[in-house]
Amino acid sequence: QHYFIQSNLRMSGSVYGGDEVGAVCFDIGSHTVRAGFAGEDAPKANIPTHMLTGDENTKYHIGTNALSFPREKAEVVMPLKDGMVEQWDQCEAMIDYIYGKCLSVDSAEHPVMMSEVAWNKAAIRHKTCEMMFERYNVPAFFLCKNAVLAAFASGRSTALVLDSGAVQTTAIPVHDGYVLQHGIVKSPLAGNFLAAQMREHLKESKIEVVPTYKVGGKEPVKEGETPKWTPRKNIPAVTSSYHNYMVDNVVEDLIQHVLQVHDRPASDEDLEMIPANNFEFPNGLNSMFGAERFKIPEPLFDPIGTNLRILGGDMLAMQQVLSSSISMCDVDVRPSLWSNIILAGGTTLLNGFSERLTAECSAKTTSSMKVKVVTGGNSSDRMFSAWVGASILASLGNFQELWISKQEYEEEGKLIVDRKCP
Repeated sequence: QHYFIQSNLRMSGSVYGGDEVGAVCFDIGSHTVRAGFAGEDAPKANIPTHMLTGDENTKYHIGTNALSFPREKAEVVMPLKDGMVEQWDQCEAMIDYIYGKCLSVDSAEHPVMMSEVAWNKAAIRHKTCEMMFERYNVPAFFLCKNAVLAAFASGRSTALVLDSGAVQTTAIPVHDGYVLQHGIVKSPLAGNFLAAQMREHLKESKIEVVPTYKVGGKEPVKEGETPKWTPRKNIPAVTSSYHNYMVDNVVEDLIQHVLQVHDRPASDEDLEMIPANNFEFPNGLNSMFGAERFKIPEPLFDPIGTNLRILGGDMLAMQQVLSSSISMCDVDVRPSLWSNIILAGGTTLLNGFSERLTAECSAKTTSSMKVKVVTGGNSSDRMFSAWVGASILASLGNFQELWISKQEYEEEGKLIVDRKCP
């Protein structure tokens, strides 16, 4: 349910905008952008971070519907690299779209809480602050680390956040509401890695993924039969980036439907005994997935000896990412980190992920050390955890004095973000 802050918002001694002010919260990830009003329990907008290039009339086509419509020569682009804003015009186009089409509010009337990755660069933080005050004329602004927000979303100020999204998995220790920067550990074993492994499996199985935009119609067929489908007519000449993006969407859907993490390292014989799962591709092809359902995500917990098909970064398993991070933190803090492991990001939603993680972490610690993996109430809690944390924080009465007000920005400039948003 929607509720606004009931008390007056005091900024630099002045009351801002009467009694009721709803802050707008943004959580811009490498896969999706979430935005909505503080005090609500889910974001109003949850749209792909990728967008299509346009022409002089419409520079970018944004949103799920726009992306599903094939356009001639349109490239798929995205504003982030390593979780940080790199293409500012694309970032502004996304924010414009959210204000205009998703939230339908005037940016000048609502304070903005925005998440950021824990390793965000100072220059990007400064530019974000400047953009929100200068371009969007917001009355107040705050930038907060997404790991801190994920911890707040589960009611904790000290936690170890394991965030496994599209690009990478990171362990981020949070103590009393602050990120312990020296304890951040990253691994490239995440969503894009699973997608690469799945594509390799499909190639070996001689399954061609026909993306939705190519299919005009289809008939139901039995498992293993040749699909009966008709191609869509008059498809424009699309770019390879668009075709690959649409194929990736099907692979992602397949991963969500069939992949599962086994509760322990299992032999091929064990896996063959487990019933297979069925998946229908956009062109009607009906396929069964058996042991590979477990083999593809197994490297997340046991990368040694697996034919890894991606490059770069230390191939740390999930439990290694956590234990490495904790070992870099003060001895006094370690017990509270082990007992408050918070999962965030789409990859952690794999069936069996949290149970396997708990087992692997328990095996790495002494019996006296309590290991607790906090999974959240449902899948959307994990998908939106940073956004939910922002929604909670921005609507707390005692948070209101922490905002950077427009007056403070005008007096001190963009560097104020370093002082007020540590």
